[in-house]
Amino acid sequence: MSTTSGIDPRGPRFGAAITATLLAVAVWLSIGLASVPIDVEAPGYLLVVIISAIFLWGLLGGVQNHPYALFFRKFIRPRLKAPEYVESPAGPTFAQGVGFVVTIAGVLLYLAGVAVALPIAAGAAFIAAFLNAAFGYCLGCEIYLLFARRGITFGLEKSGDATPSRPGIDPSI
Repeated sequence: MSTTSGIDPRGPRFGAAITATLLAVAVWLSIGLASVPIDVEAPGYLLVVIISAIFLWGLLGGVQNHPYALFFRKFIRPRLKAPEYVESPAGPTFAQGVGFVVTIAGVLLYLAGVAVALPIAAGAAFIAAFLNAAFGYCLGCEIYLLFARRGITFGLEKSGDATPSRPGIDPSI
């Protein structure tokens, strides 16, 4: 019996669609904050903080235990045919870390008085989430592959994980 712990690649893409939607709202709400005094009760600020926490959850708990992944696995995945391939959870988990770093940097810079950092960070994270949701192109996963090809996996690769690659891509390059 195989113990491959690969994930359905449609799960992270589903999560990226939710994240992109939330980040689009966050950008819209936080643009006005760039020109006013710091307000930690502003909806735009609070939404970016919440999104940062969700990214952190995905990083620390693994993408398989992310709230969107749990929803996908319970309600969406049973209605779909089997995936054509599975992928390692390491790349999407690393991508959650990248999302966390980007959004928390915006939050911390906003708190430090650089108000424009909040919508810029939310916008950058939105672009990455949108690329994943709309085109299946995960920027964080691609960054992870650059490291993984050099043997740097940040402890994310486990024995039995699916190969950290996309179909048609030679991971040995």
